[in-house]
Amino acid sequence: MKKTSLYLDPELDAALARRAEDEGLSKAEYIRRTLEGSLTRPKRIRPRAVGVVTGDGLPADLSARDEEYLASDVGR
Repeated sequence: MKKTSLYLDPELDAALARRAEDEGLSKAEYIRRTLEGSLTRPKRIRPRAVGVVTGDGLPADLSARDEEYLASDVGR
């Protein structure tokens, strides 16, 4: 195992210590498991666009009046 040092804010250090204790682990083991878990999760797909809608029959002012349309049956 390779030793690595890092600087933590006191609040984060205390939160890590509490969580590790709750899990019955040392802080170092908790950090190792958390880091490994974050690296083994599938990579999150990031959207290429936000709010882009294509389709016939949708109102041209959809983005300006979204709350109103969400409350109605438009586009359903």
